[in-house]
Formats: sequence, structure tokens, C-alpha cells
Amino acid sequence: MPSRNDLEERALRLLYEAGEEGILQSEMWKRLGVTSREGSRLAIRFEERGIIERRRVLHNGRWTYRLYSKRKPVTLDSLAGCPCLTCEDIDRCFPGGERSPTTCEMLGRWIEENAKG
Repeated sequence: MPSRNDLEERALRLLYEAGEEGILQSEMWKRLGVTSREGSRLAIRFEERGIIERRRVLHNGRWTYRLYSKRKPVTLDSLAGCPCLTCEDIDRCFPGGERSPTTCEMLGRWIEENAKG
């Protein structure tokens, strides 16, 4: 029997790879080789953590859930405007250093602006 962490990692990979179309909850648990109860609990746990979105859908005359990963792939466009790419201090910037991404005001502003969507 796979460990919980291994099972969660495999499930998350499936969800991420399903992309924008998502995956039926039943398809997920079948691919993982677990029971519908285990698959349901896993999906609910991910939803509670904010990792996925569960949407109720009618599939082949039965109500089920389609699962969508909230994690999106990083694209070059998503990095546009990041101050780190043109920063003169990039070679000296590291957590705990004189320059640090955790205390950089420009990076903080850029993250906040981009988090708004």
C-alpha cells in the first residue's frame, strides 16, 4: 500500500497534468488504484487546503465532481516585470543576506500586484 505522501503526490501530479479540463473524481481514484471513499477523502482534503477546486457535474446521467488544480504552470509571460531579472544586486541577494528576497520592497510590490491577477 502506498504511503499517504506518495499517494498525495501522485494525485496532485494527475490533477496538475489534467490541465484546464480537470479530471473526474472517479477517474482520479481509478488511476490511483484506491477506493472511491479514499479518492473522495483525498479530493476533499485538497479542496479544504485550497489546492484544488471541485465542481459538481452531471456525467453519464450521474452526479460527480470534476477536479481542477489551482496550480498553474509558470510561463515566461508570468515573469514579465519581475524586478529580480534586472536587479544590479542579484548576485548578492539571498535569504538572510545583505540583500534578500524576503525583505526586498520592489519584489514584494511586484508579487502583490501580480497576485491580484
